[in-house]
Amino acid sequence: MARGPRLAAVALAWLLAAAAGAEGPPPGKAQSRLPTVALQVGGATLSAEVARSPEEIRRGLMFRERLADGEAMLFVFDRPQQAGFWMKDTAVPLSVAYLDSNGVVLEIHDLRPHAVDVVWSASDRVRYALEVPQGWFGRQGVRAGQAVRGIGGSPAP
Repeated sequence: MARGPRLAAVALAWLLAAAAGAEGPPPGKAQSRLPTVALQVGGATLSAEVARSPEEIRRGLMFRERLADGEAMLFVFDRPQQAGFWMKDTAVPLSVAYLDSNGVVLEIHDLRPHAVDVVWSASDRVRYALEVPQGWFGRQGVRAGQAVRGIGGSPAP
């Protein structure tokens, strides 16, 4: 599916969920903290909230005021796919790593606060997305090809 129609489909799904009264926090409010998992990335450990449901994934870190160094959000998709993230209603500067089914970093992108342009993955093999404070991956020396331990069948640290 081309990006234009895909974006329209995502927007339509979001509108239908909102119209159907999808559960979640009220508009304009951050979702409650989600259950966390410890992830090992390079030589560092992250405490990552895990977003699994469509509503948790849609809300992500929207309306959060901060994300501390060493904290993250892990998005779990039901199957490998091309993924796209935007920053509408997200004020915290973030970086996102798109990961394959084994937790291997495919690519890393910086995300601009409040940007409504979608940052698409180049790959259609994305099973996970990992958001961290912007620049965290660079400070830790994390690059494409490295594995994130604790997901995708790799043992937790």
